Amino acid sequence: MKRRNSIIKTHIENNLREYAIASTIFIIGILFGVIFINNLNDTQNNEIGNYISTSVENLKESQDINQLLFIKETIKENLTFVTLLWLMGSTVIGLLLVYIIVAFKGFCLSYTISAIFHVLNNGKTIAMLVSTMLLKNIIVIPCTIALAVSGMKVYKSIMQDRRRENIKLEILRHTCFSTFILIVLILSSLIEVYLSQLILKCCVKYI
Repeated sequence: MKRRNSIIKTHIENNLREYAIASTIFIIGILFGVIFINNLNDTQNNEIGNYISTSVENLKESQDINQLLFIKETIKENLTFVTLLWLMGSTVIGLLLVYIIVAFKGFCLSYTISAIFHVLNNGKTIAMLVSTMLLKNIIVIPCTIALAVSGMKVYKSIMQDRRRENIKLEILRHTCFSTFILIVLILSSLIEVYLSQLILKCCVKYI
C-alpha cells in the first residue's frame, strides 16, 4: 500500500505541470456547463425540468433494475471513452482533441449537476447527487485527467525525441497505462451498479 501510494505521489510530482493543465481544462469545461445552464431560455428550462421530473418518477416506479444490462452498457461506455483518449493521446495531432474531450467531460458533469440544482430543491438535490453521481465521479474524474496527462506525456516525449524506438516505447507505456485505467473504470462500474443502485433505492423515496 505504501509503495503504491509512493508511486502515485512520484508520478504526480513528476507530471505536476501536465496535471495542472488537464485540471484547468476540466474546470473550464465545468464553468461552461454552469454558464450554459444559466443562459437557457424558458422553453429549454421547462424541457430540462420535465426530463428530470420524469426520470425521478421512473426511478420511484421502477422495482427491478437489470444490473447485468447496466454493467454491460457502463463497461461499453468506459471502453469507448478510454479507447478514444488512448487513440487521440497516441498521435501528436490528437492532443487538441484530448483537451476537448476533457473539457467536454467537465461540461457534461457540470451541466447535469446544474440542471438537477435548477429543478430540485436542496434536500432532494443532495439525495439525487449522492445516490447517482458521487461514487462514480470520484473515480472517473481522476482517471480522465490521468489519461489526458498520459497523452500529453506521449506528445512531449515525441517532440523531444523523434526516434522510432522512442515513439514505440512511449506509445507502449501509454497503452499499458490506458489499460490500467480501463480496469479501474470497470471496477468503478461494478461499484456504481451494486452500491450506487442500493443507495439510490434508499434515497429515491425521499426525492
